[in-house]
Amino acid sequence: MSKLYKELANCIRFLSIDAVQKANSGHPGMPMGMADVATVLFKDFLNFDPKNPNWLNRDRFVLSAGHGSMLLYSLLYLTGYKSISLNDIKNFRQLNSICAGHPEYHPNSGIETTTGPLGQGISNAVGFAISEEILKKKIGKNKINHKTYVLAGDGCLMEGISHEALSLAGHLKLKNLILLFDNNSISIDGPTSLAVSDDHEKRFKSYGWDYIKINGHNYKEIYKALKKAQNSKKPLAISCKTTIGYGSPNKSGKASSHGSPLGEEEIKLVRKKLKWKHEPFEIPINIFNEWKKIGNKAHQKAKKYKNISKKKIADDKILSSFKSSIKKLKDNYINNPKPIATRKSSEMFLELVSKLPNLIGGSADLAGSNNTKTKDHKIIKPGIFSGNYIHYGVREHAMCGIMNGIALHSDLIPYGGTFLIFSDYCKPSIRLAAMMKQRVIYVFTHDSIGLGEDGPTHQPIEQLTSLRSIPNLNVFRPADLIETFECWQLAIENKKTPSVIALTRQGIGPVRERNSSKNESASGAYEVLRTSNSIKATILSSGSETSLACDVSHKLATEGIYSKVISMPCQELFDRQSLDYKKKILNETEIIVSIEASETSYWKKYTGMNGLNFGINDFGKSAPYKKIYNHFNLNSDLIAKKIKEKI
Repeated sequence: MSKLYKELANCIRFLSIDAVQKANSGHPGMPMGMADVATVLFKDFLNFDPKNPNWLNRDRFVLSAGHGSMLLYSLLYLTGYKSISLNDIKNFRQLNSICAGHPEYHPNSGIETTTGPLGQGISNAVGFAISEEILKKKIGKNKINHKTYVLAGDGCLMEGISHEALSLAGHLKLKNLILLFDNNSISIDGPTSLAVSDDHEKRFKSYGWDYIKINGHNYKEIYKALKKAQNSKKPLAISCKTTIGYGSPNKSGKASSHGSPLGEEEIKLVRKKLKWKHEPFEIPINIFNEWKKIGNKAHQKAKKYKNISKKKIADDKILSSFKSSIKKLKDNYINNPKPIATRKSSEMFLELVSKLPNLIGGSADLAGSNNTKTKDHKIIKPGIFSGNYIHYGVREHAMCGIMNGIALHSDLIPYGGTFLIFSDYCKPSIRLAAMMKQRVIYVFTHDSIGLGEDGPTHQPIEQLTSLRSIPNLNVFRPADLIETFECWQLAIENKKTPSVIALTRQGIGPVRERNSSKNESASGAYEVLRTSNSIKATILSSGSETSLACDVSHKLATEGIYSKVISMPCQELFDRQSLDYKKKILNETEIIVSIEASETSYWKKYTGMNGLNFGINDFGKSAPYKKIYNHFNLNSDLIAKKIKEKI
């Protein structure tokens, strides 16, 4: 038996070695070290289906240690996934090969998530595990009863996001989550003892995890540990003591096998030591057939679940039943105008749609400030997953990584809240969500100096620009209740783009005089005020400053200078409009002005060399928000004066 496992594992090792060598780039050490563990997992425990990779009840295998990507590609190829061919492996790390340097998510491929930034895969795995528990309650444990396995290395466990995610997983008692710790004690700089002296067992147990230590090259120990994992009452970490670069006479157990090809001469020595008498990329037919049997056996086991493989968690037109209620609230707002913070407007929207069966809310310990939790939400608690709201605690990093996992798992739509300033903690996960085209919604409140007395540490300045620079991310900054509702609707209905909804702490009144059946925010920018048919200036703005822009426009009109105000709740959507529409918005006047209480440079692509940009290019101040606005010259008198001088 051990001989067969060893031959199966060596297929992984040599595909990985050869691919990295051919590319002259990559990380051969981890696949060589974890090949034995991965072989036992896929052969004896993992429920998957190479012929239906998107099978809903499949076990999830997440490679958090994404630098070892050849381990995953080898497994997918050997077990019969059509997504990975031998030619793809031969083109490892080459242009347009699915075998990228780090795993990149492709739907229906067997690659469950994009990993590489260490620790992200751990948080994704927690999201997968939470989703499984939620669906088990919705659909039934006779149809949904899978597990999530995540392979993590020393680097993953060093990253702060791992602490946050593992802590929450232990708190929620995610017994369907198994972490395979590649405990090889080597990082790029050398032995992990250079920087780490953690007691991993005590660490995991303090989180509420079970912990098992094994020899990662002993098949009996690997099998026994994975067998125990099937009935664990807690999330389980299996510390697999492995040798990085296993089989390499001169580089095993050393940093030299971590992130560089072994070299032709060393590979010859590995072949000799492991008795592998085959040419590069050659897999002996008898062993290749054994791998195919593993894939076929998994497929046959999965067939009984085929009726739910494409089950929808909710109807595609998820907002249709709420449209009349939404319209009623909008009309009431127009007829009874009063200042409402857009974070409160967001809460009002969520009160209408909180019972959507696939909407999973949450906040990083700021539910009352972010207004993300309504009276109808039910809390997901340790061991209890019938709810639709997660208290993430003060864990912004993990929250966003976990939401990626929730979105990837099925048709669940995660949203989570924190302050806009703390989007900096979320940036890596947001970037990955955009890269993977996942429907994740970030509710970022306290979106400007308008939050007032909390001061510059909490007042975002450059955050909007930073977020707007991420490809495939819609950054919404609504100007009032109506735009807030519209932006939420756009965020929910867009299945391939994550969304930021930046919301105010301070109250702001309506910028439209009447409600429209059309979602005006869908164009990204539209006219909300015009003081004359013939105008001299175009004023662009977003969020709370749109009301300020309207005040400026009215002041200019009293002096015979006429203008139009353009509300721009989403620059990304505006940039995708037709050239004619853009000209209609931007080419009517020579003078274009932007007003936003944040960094100004990103607006210059619209205002041009001859334009004016009113904003903040310094850190904020601690004071009542109206005084801060005046301090930074964001008041209608001064802005109107500057525009008049320019004209």
